[in-house]
Order: sequence, then structure tokens, then C-alpha cells
Amino acid sequence: MNFSEETIEQLAKDHYGLATTVKSLNGYDELNFLLTTDTNEKYILKISNEDHPLLFLDAQVKIIQHLSKSTLANEFQQFCINTQGEALTKIEADSKIYYVRILNFLEGTFWVEKENKSKELFYNLGSFLGKMDYELRDFSHLAMHRRYTWDVSCASEANNNLKYILDHEKRRIAGYFLLQFDSEVLPLIHTLRHAYIHNDANDYNILVQENQISGLIDFGDMVYTALINNLAIACTYAMLGEKDPLAVTASIVEGYHKSYALTEQEVDLLYYLIAGRLCISVTQSAYNASLDSNNEHHFLTEKPAWELLSQLIRINPLKAQDTFRKACGFTALITDENYADILKSREKNIGRNLSIGYKEKLKITKGALQYLYDDKGRTFVDCVNNPSHVGHCHPVVVRRMQKQIANLNTNTRYLNDTIIEYAEKLTATLPAALSVCYFVNSGSEANDLAIRMSRHFTKQKDIIVLDHAYHGTSTVAMEMSPYKFDSKGGFGKMPWIHKAINPDLYRGPYKYGDENAGEKYATDVKRIIKDLKKEDKAPAVFICETLLGVGGQIPLPKDYLKTAYAHVRAAGGICIADEVQVGFGRIGDHFWGFELQDVVPDIVVLGKPIGNGHPLAAVIVTNEIANAFNNGMEYFNTFGGNPVSMTAGLAVLDVLQDEEMQQHALEVGNHLMDGLKKLMAKYPIISDVRGHGLFIGAEMVKDRVTMEPAVTEIDIIVEKMKEKGFLLSTDGPLHNVLKIKPPMPFNKQNADEMIELLDLALSEL
Repeated sequence: MNFSEETIEQLAKDHYGLATTVKSLNGYDELNFLLTTDTNEKYILKISNEDHPLLFLDAQVKIIQHLSKSTLANEFQQFCINTQGEALTKIEADSKIYYVRILNFLEGTFWVEKENKSKELFYNLGSFLGKMDYELRDFSHLAMHRRYTWDVSCASEANNNLKYILDHEKRRIAGYFLLQFDSEVLPLIHTLRHAYIHNDANDYNILVQENQISGLIDFGDMVYTALINNLAIACTYAMLGEKDPLAVTASIVEGYHKSYALTEQEVDLLYYLIAGRLCISVTQSAYNASLDSNNEHHFLTEKPAWELLSQLIRINPLKAQDTFRKACGFTALITDENYADILKSREKNIGRNLSIGYKEKLKITKGALQYLYDDKGRTFVDCVNNPSHVGHCHPVVVRRMQKQIANLNTNTRYLNDTIIEYAEKLTATLPAALSVCYFVNSGSEANDLAIRMSRHFTKQKDIIVLDHAYHGTSTVAMEMSPYKFDSKGGFGKMPWIHKAINPDLYRGPYKYGDENAGEKYATDVKRIIKDLKKEDKAPAVFICETLLGVGGQIPLPKDYLKTAYAHVRAAGGICIADEVQVGFGRIGDHFWGFELQDVVPDIVVLGKPIGNGHPLAAVIVTNEIANAFNNGMEYFNTFGGNPVSMTAGLAVLDVLQDEEMQQHALEVGNHLMDGLKKLMAKYPIISDVRGHGLFIGAEMVKDRVTMEPAVTEIDIIVEKMKEKGFLLSTDGPLHNVLKIKPPMPFNKQNADEMIELLDLALSEL
């Protein structure tokens, strides 16, 4: 029912003896009116319908009456008593029951309207909340025991509304934080102190005068829940729009702790509780938007809430926990450990030649999409870990794997739907001829199997590879990896391995601008075939990455594979496309690297990104090759094709499609390469920028004429970028190519910051 201002004026007069003028106010789910008397006294009149049970309205009366006996009485609205001596007035209109209550008006500026908030004000907010919660420690009311959407302890329920968030990046971030809530907070909720709390100290409910809290209004969200949630909610809204949200929260925590002591456990969970509250907020906004709501209160904090979530994911949770602990005087979590002990243990029990990156070692403790967190509280933008293809701890992938591993994980000797479903979905992304899958555990194992199948099919042994290529760590894979066998400690080239020239348009004999460079480079494959023929041999296989990784992040010249494949097939050989580092939409232009060359391989080898870091790889072949391989000898792989791996693979494919990551890689990759090319125009040390999508290389030289590789300089750049929060690496035969292959959630903001910091690092050389 719509209550007119005239009706409200009469209600106030009849039931409370108040002669007032009335003005309608906005409200979230109740009707609100401002009453003003002739002597300029102000009151707030609220009308609730049957959606607000009488028992809960009674709880609001009782909690304020309880607080009115404390030293904080003046900071809360007091109920006006009606002519019947009661705080609640029951009325009937249009055969419906309503409850009216009138409260006095509190003076002050709403927190959201207060500019230039001081550290003292944040401290005082915490102090005020601590005092309030302390006063309520012996309060109770049955009505506050309720299941409530806005109870932070119920944040997991927000997962149900994630689907209403249409923006892929936002949905991914909210999903990540809800995953962390379920992992870090949910198992501990029952161990926390519980209390009867206000539950909504937001920026529209807190009143401020100077640097003091002058009031807290609206007890409509109160609930019995974990005590720390009251502080978490206040911190959440106080952080909105702040450049340094951690510092803000530290001041609030310090003030609260001085008034009502927190526990270390409560403080350690605060970061995730704040994120949980934000996730409730943004998912509710998305849900309301799906209903075409026109209530502005449904969307008041949507924009700043998303901005804060974006800030939070860039804050190392350990740094947040450490900051909040220090605000309370608790034991710090971050130490100055120099890793001497862990390095000593590693040297004793781990293979000596298992290398560690960077001069100053990193101990990474957690991953979040395109970010990595270390044990020192630092956050890094990951620009190089391409196995975590759709992002570290992507919530969709993790949850589906968790569910499957809790249900079943076994070998492929039993019938299982998941392996068939995955094989069908995976081959649907490939040309029709590539239709039979063999699942293994790594790219190395996949390449090993692909070579075995090729040799079996052709009855030949010789392999043609590209110079500087790398195909894995198994014995066969190492034998066909010049990157390894020609390097320090390498065993040299085996007689059945043949190296074709690297089709490098920057350093090779055929350069950029030569339209026939691809065909010219492919003649070296033809040369090898001719040499083999002189010995009455033929190639079993030609294997080539569809963009060269350790070869220098090099896109293949136009028509290179088309011509090389033709030469190999004419000699009876098999053509393998190594997509271990390239595939699954990373290049943006296409889903698979070989599509750039307009060819269809006989075998495709997949790894790294296929399971988002889970040990999964695949060999996909034609029916003809599969039938030939089925020669009576069983093929069995204990872990290849297990239900958990298949679930991981399916989840990755679904995420790639649902979040349109291929298009994202194209747009962000082009944006990043544009930035790198601008730096190349500014700094002669950058001599070539190349790649597709988020597979990018930037070559560095001391001199553009001599092309002398800038090895020392690029190592300095990588270390400087690490210090600035960006993890990069080097590649190429001469170790002078900046390798950029980030997880796919890497965005334009990350790209812009990377270019800005790389500009600074180059200027410091």
C-alpha cells in the first residue's frame, strides 16, 4: 500500500500525539518518513509490512532499549512511545497488517558524505563498534537467530547468484573469493565467538560529527552470528573508495581491539570476511539487475564494491593478516627469513639440477588468477606461468575437481562417462580428421607417445626437428630437443635426429618482408629428406611447435608448415603439431597454433594449459594412425584419463568458452604488443616484438646492427621487474628474449602497468 504524507501526518497525531509536517524518504525495504514539529524537533517514522515479523521488530526495540542503558545511549535512536505505552503500533489498511514505529532524529553527516576522513575517525569508528559489541555481550533475543542473506557467515550462498554477473572478469573474481571463503573461513565459523550484532554498519547508517561517530541507525539487518562479522562489515564499507584500504582497516581494527579485545583467529579471517561481504553485495546487485529492479538501494554500492574487490585481489592475504595482527599487538606473521634452512634442505633431498628462478629467491604461498602471493606479503602479476591457463585457482576448475576427487578417481579399466565426454568436447575443437584421443600426464609423455606411434605407423626411426627446439624431459623427448642436447651437460645429437633451420624472421637468413620466407625455410626440411634418401631412409616424423617457445617466442612465417608438411608427407612421414605451450586459445587469432598456418597435422600433442596446471596431456591422432597402433599390444596408462584429470580438462574447456578467453587474449595481447612496440621505438635495446595473443616475445640486443644479444641487461630487467611486482622470464637460443605468457585472466590494466614499469626499468639501465 502507498501511504500518503497526509495519512502519515494523521497516524502520528492519532497514535503518538505528535503534530508534524511529513516528508517521504527513500528506504531499502521499509517505508520511511521524516516528521518535523513546529518547534523543529525531528523524528523518523517507519512502516513495516508482514514481511517483517512482529517478533523481529520487538528485537529491534529490545536491543536499542538495552543500549540506551549504556554510555553509548546518545549514539542510537530512541523509540517514541505511543498513546498505549508501547514502542510498536499495529495498524490495519486494505485488510493488511502494518507496524508503525517512531524514532528520534540523530544529527550528523552520513559517513558516505564525509570528505577527507582522518585516521582518527577510522580509529574512532572501530572504538565505537567495539564498545557497542561489548555492551551487547549479555544481550539476547530469539528473533535474531535466523538464516539471513546478509549474514557474512552465509556468504557461501552467494555462489548461487554468481551466474547473474555477466562480466566475465568480475564473475571470476567474485567466484575466486567465494572459493577462498569456503576454504579458509567456512570450516572455522563454528569455532568463532558468536554474538547478537547490528550487522550493517555501512556508509549510509553511520553518522559522523567532526572526527567522532555521532550515531548508528537501522537495526533491520541484525542477526546472531560470528562477532567478528560486525567489524568486517564496518571495515568493508569504510574501505570503499580508499587508496590504501589496508591502512584504513588497520586503524578500525586497532580502535575496536582497544575497546573489545579480538582474538588472533578472528583477525586472521578478517580479509576473507570482508571479501565475503563484498561478494554478497555484488551478487545480490546482479540478481536484482536480472529482475530489472528499479530500486536504487539495490545498486548503491555496486560500483565501489567491484573496485574494492579488484583492490583486494591484489593484496596478499598474508600481508592483510600481518597488518591486522600488528594493529592489535599480536605476533607478526611476516618474517625476515632468508631461506637458508629451506635451501639447505632442498640441496640435501631434492635433485641438484632442479633450478630455482631469480637471484633473490621467491617462496610463493598462494595463487589468485593472474596473481601470485609470497611469504613476505608481496603480490606479483604472473606474466609467465602459462600452465595455469585460465588462472591460478580458477574457482570453476577447482570446485569441479574437488567434487570429482571426493567422488571417484581410478584408472581407465572401468567404463566412465567423463573420459568420453571430454574426448568428444576436445576433438570438437579440432579438424574432423583428428578424432582419437590418448590421455597421458605431461607434454613430455605425450611427445614420447606421439613419436612411438609415428615410428610404428611409418616403420621408420628418423625424426626431423627444428634447431633450438624443446619437446620435454623423457629420454625420447630429450633426444629430439636441441635446446637440451646441444646445451651444457647435453649428450649431443643422436644419429636419427635431424635439425632443420629455425624459421626466424629476425635472425635467420630470410627476414621480415620476404613473402616467400616460409617456403624458403621449409626447403631445409626438404634437404634433410633428400639426405635421408641417399641412405635409403625416410623420416618417421617431423615435429614442430606451432609457435616456437624456447626457440625464441617466434611465430612461424606464412606457409612454413604447409610447405614443410608437404615435403614430409611426400616422403611418407608423419607431421606432429606440438601445441603444448601454444594451444587452447592463447594466440587469440585461433584456438590452435596450427590454424595460423592453414594446415591439418596428423598428430596433435597437448599439455601444460590443458588441465590448468593439473598433470594432464593428450595425443590426438587420425583414425588411420590409431588403427595401426592397435596392433595387439595393449596401451595402458595408470593415471592418463582418470576421472579427476578428465574433469579438470572439461572445466578448462568450459571456462575458455564461457568466459570468451580467446577473444580476451586477442584484445589484451594486441594492446600489450602495441605498448611494447612503443617502448621499442624509445629504447634501442628492444629490437623485435613478436607474437600472437598472449604468446609474446621481445628480443633485446646491445646493438641493432650487430644484433649482439643483451644477456646481462635482460637479466637485470627481469630482476628489476620482479622487484616491481611483475614476474617475467627469458627465452631463446641466446637467452635474450623476454618471454610473456601469462595466465589468460591477465588484463589491460596489468598490461599497462607492466609497460609503465618496464619503461622505468629500461630507463634505469
